[in-house]
Amino acid sequence: MSSATPTIKPNNHRIHPCPNDKKLALAHQLVDQNLNEDIIVVTSGDPRIIQETLKNVKVVDDKTLIKDKDLTCTLLISFDVPLKAVIYMARLSHTTSKAVLLLNESEQKLLYPIETLLGRVIKQDIISGFEYEVKEKPKTDSRPMPKMTKSQITEVAKKRYEEKTGEPKPKKEYTDKPKRDYKKDKVNGSAREGALGRDEKAKQWEKKKKAPNKFLGKDENGKAIFSGKSGERNHRYDGSARDASYPPKKVGRKINIKALKKKDDE
Repeated sequence: MSSATPTIKPNNHRIHPCPNDKKLALAHQLVDQNLNEDIIVVTSGDPRIIQETLKNVKVVDDKTLIKDKDLTCTLLISFDVPLKAVIYMARLSHTTSKAVLLLNESEQKLLYPIETLLGRVIKQDIISGFEYEVKEKPKTDSRPMPKMTKSQITEVAKKRYEEKTGEPKPKKEYTDKPKRDYKKDKVNGSAREGALGRDEKAKQWEKKKKAPNKFLGKDENGKAIFSGKSGERNHRYDGSARDASYPPKKVGRKINIKALKKKDDE
């Protein structure tokens, strides 16, 4: 692959947008307009198909052009865009004056890497009769749809049902069945699991009264035994409750350790 930098001027480098079915006709027209130029047509596909139409011009593929470093021209016509931008740069190194690229609409995405390597945008000229077909966009009403009422939605749904089934939509029958009282059913034992009444839930969280704690005596080690969890620290070992003066509130004189440390340091 040739690594030579293209020397053509930006004004001599052009892109002609053209659909695929008109590329052969456009290439033939460009050849007729530049009969005094030394022209080479290069393609990434099969060159034989193009050679049948352009008999008086040399048509080669990318492999042939890159292998022959001495093959040059004054006008290079690129019939298509190669997948790699480097290959297109190698094409440009074989022209000494002008370069033309026939670009299909689907090949526009391959143009950006080429322009990045060139460091500039390639000017595009549209030739009359070879432009892209303009596709008309379907007209859409940009106004927002009006909001339908509940009765209108029902009518639309009814019509859709009749068009789909061919039968009138049956009317929904309502019964006067009373609502189920889950609280009452729970009392009777026939409610579903988890459907408890408020009174039943409140009873579950009621504070239960504790039985009085009694002194039962002492064990072999002389430790007091009680009927429940009483906490020995609140009772004497003989079973009698401790008086209010126990434990003593005044436990002695408080000593400031920080103050003592300061005195020792001094």
